[in-house]
Amino acid sequence: MKRKKHWYDYLWLWTMLYFILGFFNILFAWLGMIDFLLPLGLAVFGGSKWFCNHLCGRGQLCMKLGRDLKCSRNKPTPAWMYSKWFRYGFLVFFLAMFGNMLFQTWLVGSGADSLREAVKLFWTFRVPWGWAYTAGTVPDWAAQFSFGFYSLMLTSLLIGLIVMALYKPRTWCTFCPMGTMTQGICKLRRGH
Repeated sequence: MKRKKHWYDYLWLWTMLYFILGFFNILFAWLGMIDFLLPLGLAVFGGSKWFCNHLCGRGQLCMKLGRDLKCSRNKPTPAWMYSKWFRYGFLVFFLAMFGNMLFQTWLVGSGADSLREAVKLFWTFRVPWGWAYTAGTVPDWAAQFSFGFYSLMLTSLLIGLIVMALYKPRTWCTFCPMGTMTQGICKLRRGH
């Protein structure tokens, strides 16, 4: 028996829309803060991973592409990806990259550095992205945050799509930094 569809079963469209809008106007990257703050808020105030299980458009997109469109080899996810050392190691790395992005934003905001109209893929490869921003639209620090945050979101999407293609559709979810953080928050709330 098929389960009834809910409005949140279509949030994979939100993920697609986010990346399309950001491709044409980098300032839409700020919308990604919804996907950053909402899961944390639900974990802190609700004590659950409801976001991950129901609202995560990225997980839904991986299911849509991997399961429905057969873009996944559907191989078992390697055990090391489930391991605590990998999940928490990736979380620390992710937070370090997020911290670096905030530092770069602060440098631009303080006038110590100039705006870089580029997206970094895999935290390494600079891709010029100047067509997506008109200088002076917002303060340079706000634009720098947009470029950095879009880089972070795009890189994590690409990693998710790669592991989706190689393994099971939602393999990304096994080590997603947001999932690891919300799981940790839920454990703290339960006193574990």
